Amino acid sequence: MPIRRPLDGMLVLDLGQIYNGPYCGLTLGFMGARVLKIEPPEGDVVRRRKREVEPWPLVMLNSNKESVVLDLKQARGKEIFLELAKKADVVIENFAVGVMDRLGLGYDVLSKLNPRLVYGGSSGFGLDGPYRALAAMDVTVQAMTGIMNSTGQPDGPPTKAGAAVCDFLAGIHLAAGILGALVQRERTGRGQRVEVAMHEAGTIALASALGAVMDGDADVPERTGNRHPALAMAPYNTYPCSDGYVAIFTAAERHWQSMCTLLQRPDLATHQDYSSTVARAKNMAEIDDIVGAWTIGRTKDEVVRLLNEAHVPCAPVKTAREVARDPHLEARGFWVDIDHPRRGRTRVPISPIRLHTGGKPEIRSPAPTLGQHTEKVLAELLSMKAEELATLRAARVTVPVTDGKV
Repeated sequence: MPIRRPLDGMLVLDLGQIYNGPYCGLTLGFMGARVLKIEPPEGDVVRRRKREVEPWPLVMLNSNKESVVLDLKQARGKEIFLELAKKADVVIENFAVGVMDRLGLGYDVLSKLNPRLVYGGSSGFGLDGPYRALAAMDVTVQAMTGIMNSTGQPDGPPTKAGAAVCDFLAGIHLAAGILGALVQRERTGRGQRVEVAMHEAGTIALASALGAVMDGDADVPERTGNRHPALAMAPYNTYPCSDGYVAIFTAAERHWQSMCTLLQRPDLATHQDYSSTVARAKNMAEIDDIVGAWTIGRTKDEVVRLLNEAHVPCAPVKTAREVARDPHLEARGFWVDIDHPRRGRTRVPISPIRLHTGGKPEIRSPAPTLGQHTEKVLAELLSMKAEELATLRAARVTVPVTDGKV
């Protein structure tokens, strides 16, 4: 008997755009839900970044989904969406606050049609508060959370994180909230609204920097580069090697003792300026110089090998190209090579969430082309006939079959 995944049999209407909402939908899809990616006639914003083929981020975030094009600005498009919502278990959206209400498709409307519906929404700053109406993208939320101000060198300008941290933190929080609401629905028989603000999800990640503020450490600079955000540990930095950089930190005294052995400096282990975490934090510039002088004459691989043998936490600083071919990710089956109808052979990730008795996450189908499943879904779920589907195409409530392009 095949293993049932946690969300097998559930229907999700994914109105998500860019990264936040689509990642939530991707996560639920990996858990077995049927996810309909509801797109406007022009498609998800990410589709428009390239005109020749679907951009890689779109393919990454929309595996296992079916693309259904509906023009929600047209009355008939709204009617069809409402019919689908009656059958759905979950709706996902990450529009600005008020957009769904203005369309006549907000939570109040949908929950009356379908009291069991779980409505998951993620906006920049939440449904209330003085920032609720502010436009939000990952970079602007990074600015508002303090992530940008905490990133960079002490004497340099604020710098955004290289990753879209606020989008993905919000997306995974939204998925967790939806799962919790589905569990509660099993107990009460009713769905509910789930709300996640990118602002709050991103602020959580600032634990160390906020810790310095909450603990009253006024002498900690706003930005600490690659050092500990609260300047509480040393070594804790990236150090130069002959072919790149290695990140090293000593979280326990045994790590520092092992470092002293590797450095061939047993005197440092007992020196009053370096023999405790507090003392090392006060003298981190000297420690960084000592460690850096040892690493610079070695390759990344050599430094990592020696430190791992000594049980000192460390890692090579990898490029995106190296991550794409990382042997550990390969061994874990994180990357899967799929055949996409327009891109051809394409490498995409599976879910980081592994449920050991809930079915292995897998790519059941590649990210769809725009509107690829519209007519199939409407015929199957709403029993629409060919004549009605043709009328919808002609009115451009849906996208004509030949228009399913990027």
